[in-house]
Amino acid sequence: MESELYYTLALTRLTNFNYQQALELYKMVGSAQLLYEHRNEIGDIVHDASPHLKTALSYWDDAMKRADFELKYMQEHGIRGLTLMDDDYPQRLCECPDAPLVLYYKGNADLNQAKVVSIVGTRHITTYGQDLVRRFISDLKRSCPQVLIVSGLAYGVDINAHRESLANGYPTVGVLAHGLDTIYPYHHRDTAAEMLNHGGLLTEFMTQTNADKPNFVRRNRIVAGMADSVILVESAAKGGGLITAEIAQSYDRAVFAFPGNVNAEYSKGCNNLIRDNGAGLISNADDFVRAMGWQDDKQRQQALADGIERHLFPDLSPEEQRIVSLLQETNDLQLNILSVKTSIPIGQLTALLFQLEMKGVVKPLAGGMYHLLL
Repeated sequence: MESELYYTLALTRLTNFNYQQALELYKMVGSAQLLYEHRNEIGDIVHDASPHLKTALSYWDDAMKRADFELKYMQEHGIRGLTLMDDDYPQRLCECPDAPLVLYYKGNADLNQAKVVSIVGTRHITTYGQDLVRRFISDLKRSCPQVLIVSGLAYGVDINAHRESLANGYPTVGVLAHGLDTIYPYHHRDTAAEMLNHGGLLTEFMTQTNADKPNFVRRNRIVAGMADSVILVESAAKGGGLITAEIAQSYDRAVFAFPGNVNAEYSKGCNNLIRDNGAGLISNADDFVRAMGWQDDKQRQQALADGIERHLFPDLSPEEQRIVSLLQETNDLQLNILSVKTSIPIGQLTALLFQLEMKGVVKPLAGGMYHLLL
């Protein structure tokens, strides 16, 4: 796995952030190491490969030197490299057509937690927005004790989401637009340090990568893709939060927004998104929990705490029982995660889940999740 990480790091340099092309190549060949081993026969593997791509994939020396440097830095600073082959890679991202080939991660949060929510919005948060974030996270914690909160560590809504998550005992992950050798904004370094013990920091960028403007848009697709839902708190008529919401829509994620005064500058984006049916309107955590179908999570947690066990359901095939047994251990799992953990292909798994739904054993939730009924 270490060698695969090494070649994947090099491959990201060769493809120069052409995400879809890199992902297609990776999936077509099966690994970055195989791409390297067949670097002189790319035309035989990828029949429509452009001359530029063939040339780029023929010369790995500089990219491998950069990978050597990066691996050394990672080892010295406790940074993990997650490739698409790793179980700890955010499995929700795997279904996205522009998923990063590798992620750099430092922290202790489970990136595949059963419930993941991204909270985004303006850098110019108002008192109204601060109150929304504070009340939402506090109320959500009472209804759903186990949630991973994701944001971008930026000024405004992002940093408020991280800090309120920490205050309420939620793990929280910041997705960065630069390498893990720095923190931007610098003023958020103390919060970032606390997040390493109660969440983590995640990026697709190597060290010595500046927080340049294009990187924030690239970062936003990870914020959107690794979550079940994206919540827009406040936004002007244009802004990064709206971009994240639009990306989330393209990934078939659930998108919600808080409405605001029609004359408020930093509610225009939210109001317009709701008006155009780009987001569901929520005014509190209860609205969100109902929309996501998570309203019985608190009762389920209590039942487990009280030692109430589920009985096996009758008339289940061995494959159906495998799904049920997994959901008994960790309820509310996304389709891709179910497929990985049960070793059942997506197509077959979809049919099995439909049968279980018809039997009243499971129910689908927003964001491609499946819930085992008590």
